[in-house]
Amino acid sequence: MKPVKVGVVGCGNISHIYFTNLKTYPELELVAAADIDLERAKMRAEEFGLAKAYTVEQLMADPEIEIVVNLTFPKAHANVCLQALEAGKHVYVEKPLAVTREEGKRVLELAAEKGLRVASAPETFLGGGIQTCRKLIDDGAIGQPISISGFMMGGGPEGWHPDPEFFYEIGGGPMFDMGPYYLTAYITLLGPIRRVTGSAVIPYPERVITSEKKHGKVMKVETPTHIAGVIDFESGAVGTLITSFDTKAGTSLPNIEVHGSAGSLLVPDPNTFGGTVKLRRLGGEWEEIALTHGSTDNNRGIGVADMARAIREGGEHRANGAMAYHVLEAMHGFHDASRDGKHYEMESTCLRPAPMPALEETPAS
Repeated sequence: MKPVKVGVVGCGNISHIYFTNLKTYPELELVAAADIDLERAKMRAEEFGLAKAYTVEQLMADPEIEIVVNLTFPKAHANVCLQALEAGKHVYVEKPLAVTREEGKRVLELAAEKGLRVASAPETFLGGGIQTCRKLIDDGAIGQPISISGFMMGGGPEGWHPDPEFFYEIGGGPMFDMGPYYLTAYITLLGPIRRVTGSAVIPYPERVITSEKKHGKVMKVETPTHIAGVIDFESGAVGTLITSFDTKAGTSLPNIEVHGSAGSLLVPDPNTFGGTVKLRRLGGEWEEIALTHGSTDNNRGIGVADMARAIREGGEHRANGAMAYHVLEAMHGFHDASRDGKHYEMESTCLRPAPMPALEETPAS
């Protein structure tokens, strides 16, 4: 198929892996880099051999570019997505889709008006780890899924990230930072969510940056940093999800476990593409399961390639805007439920994304 031409907006910390990978997919032709800081865009363009380094406005005006990959800070996600859509371009955005539900709705509404596509990270669910788990569930390896539990427990990013302030602003926190990985994996495995509830707290109203660039700077914490959520799925399964920046001494909890009527499944870290999958059937022991799907490295950009295939060939792309909005609404739902002391009933829904093709079986020798 004819490659789809791509421009990247946002040349910060996470952009390097995207630039690296976007150049490797045959479905894509990476042609331009843009940033609010033109010098930073020029640096990335030179690093990756691109002829075009733009301001954001210049990239939007380039008629050749069909997909804008939006790697800006979360507060700018919706605005840049709307700019791209107004310019007639499909858009792939880093997680979360937007900061507010209102912004997320507007992005999807404008895309529908324009006949354009929206895709959103995380795309890690397209990797071999989560896809292998999905296949096991779909094949009946654990029987009827009954429950899912996930734990993202850490001490916060201020010890390693050069500019960690946005993690503690509205639209940040562990739920909005890491919740999309977990909730997207949950939906991939068990389908859409019916309602949520939870408790959310701010144990430390101030945090001190200990990474080198801004060492010693004190940050105000504007968003909850420990959220314990409960999920009712449309399928009848029940889930729990705890995300925390306050587990300073470490944890021994798993990433994700799924329990069913005939067995249990250990799911790898949803912030990775590969990982170890373990299955325990009734009466048996834990056994490691060989991955049935590929894409097990740091394959960021695979969601952009999947959308490009859908643009050229038709059909729905997997990391689609409807699922990203469903995740965004659920994350807000945990916070709303904590504030209001009741369940939050979901207004949106989505489909489970189509499974990725499995690896071909090795021919018998």
